[in-house]
Amino acid sequence: MTNIKIPVSVLNLAPIRQGQEAKEAIDAMVDLAKATEEMGYTRYWIAEHHNTPTLVSSATSILIKHVLEHTSQIRVGSGGIMLPNHSPLVVAEQFGTMATIYPNRLDLGLGRAPGTDMMTASALRRSKNDSVYTFPDDVKALLTYFGPEEMQSYVKAYPGVDTNIPIYILGSSTDSAYLAASLGLPYVFASHFAPKYMEEAISIYRERFQPSKYLDSPYMMVCLNVIAAESDEEARFESTTMQQFFLNVVRGSRTPLSPPVDNMDRIWSLPEKEMATSMSSVTLLGSKQSIRKQLTSFQEKYQVDEIMAVTYMYDPVKQKRSYEILKEVVDGR
Repeated sequence: MTNIKIPVSVLNLAPIRQGQEAKEAIDAMVDLAKATEEMGYTRYWIAEHHNTPTLVSSATSILIKHVLEHTSQIRVGSGGIMLPNHSPLVVAEQFGTMATIYPNRLDLGLGRAPGTDMMTASALRRSKNDSVYTFPDDVKALLTYFGPEEMQSYVKAYPGVDTNIPIYILGSSTDSAYLAASLGLPYVFASHFAPKYMEEAISIYRERFQPSKYLDSPYMMVCLNVIAAESDEEARFESTTMQQFFLNVVRGSRTPLSPPVDNMDRIWSLPEKEMATSMSSVTLLGSKQSIRKQLTSFQEKYQVDEIMAVTYMYDPVKQKRSYEILKEVVDGR
């Protein structure tokens, strides 16, 4: 039987639940970080989204600092910082400062998408040129800023120099697989909302990987949805919160994270159902036994080095229990 004892981590988009204010959503984000730290999760990453009233994850580095402050061991990072929106120097200074306050606890996941719509992206952008194309150079600039002083040019990040903050390349298509492989960096695939190219991206990354001073061999992380509960039936019911979340994405509507419902077919049309379901097709769902079975077959096929779980559940107690069940599964309990 395939060994499924692998590191597990958390990705949080920091959603606002129905009936909540932004402050309560931030408190819930911290609360989940403390709970998953206690369970023994490896890292806790926070996303970057803009102009989205149902998510509070716009100022990602401030949220990371807030979580670092309220935890003591778990690694905290960005899933991700969307580099087209930021100057690499500013990112290096912010993360360099956090790494100085909280040494050896910080991860920097970098993405090339804007994390928003095009109008908002142009309001955020640091230049009118399409900085998506400068992504590889921006990543290299950050590697330099965090490296030794003698390898740097006149402009340096203080604090930041020699902090050696680990950088992860995030991707939802095959483009970033090539980049992560050529730079010899760990790669994180966003199967939690864009599973279509997962298999292809994993094989490109592994086949083309060039060993570097950061990594000797490929390190492949996959981000997926997990809805675990005491029974398959309960998990299916709870998963309607996630289905409503993806329906929101399909519709472009702005509804907060909603309680589960008895029947999704009363809410979505057939085309909406197909689109939402294809986005969330990489999901571990069910009781502990079902999760174990699904994760084992996933690992038999992909043998990834780390799983990062996203769990959209309305009840925070059930959400924590879902993370607990996943941890018990990988620990063989």
